[in-house]
Amino acid sequence: MTFPIVAYGHPTLRKKAEEITKDYLGLNELIEAMFESMHVSNGVGLAAPQINKSIRLFLVDATPYADEIKTDSPLKLVFINPHIIEERGDEWAFNEGCLSIPGINEDVFRKPALKIQYFDENWEFHIKVFDGLLARIIQHEYDHLEGVMFTDRLSPLKKTLIRGKLLDITKGKVDVDYKMIFPPLKKKK
Repeated sequence: MTFPIVAYGHPTLRKKAEEITKDYLGLNELIEAMFESMHVSNGVGLAAPQINKSIRLFLVDATPYADEIKTDSPLKLVFINPHIIEERGDEWAFNEGCLSIPGINEDVFRKPALKIQYFDENWEFHIKVFDGLLARIIQHEYDHLEGVMFTDRLSPLKKTLIRGKLLDITKGKVDVDYKMIFPPLKKKK
């Protein structure tokens, strides 16, 4: 089963996601469907708000970048109720995109390392340090749980330059090869 991806402008993407408990109904099936949805959409990360569920859950599969990531950590990870404890280092730019904002890629500045606490899919608790590209993917997905989009991290000028494209996305004027949920239409008064 796959989920449609929630498009930029949808209110769920701006909510701060809520923690879940170990007995969250259908969690294993949800995680499996999220991985499938992410892969069908050619993503390397997916947060629950992007499938219209405002819960603190995201997953990453950085295997497409395996040659560029130097780590002993698995590249396919599940993060339940994560909280970033610390981010450190000098910010660096990397061109980011997002399944919820198709067709827009921009350089985003982020710190190169982070320490994060979370539960995995087996409800084992972890406190881990990630760096480089894997840290960036985690930071991007974590932002979704906080109601933050990568476009929020752009300069005012960049935001102005992409405003029209963002508006088109909210109206469903995008060409993607995966299903999407668009924001509800605003009624005219």
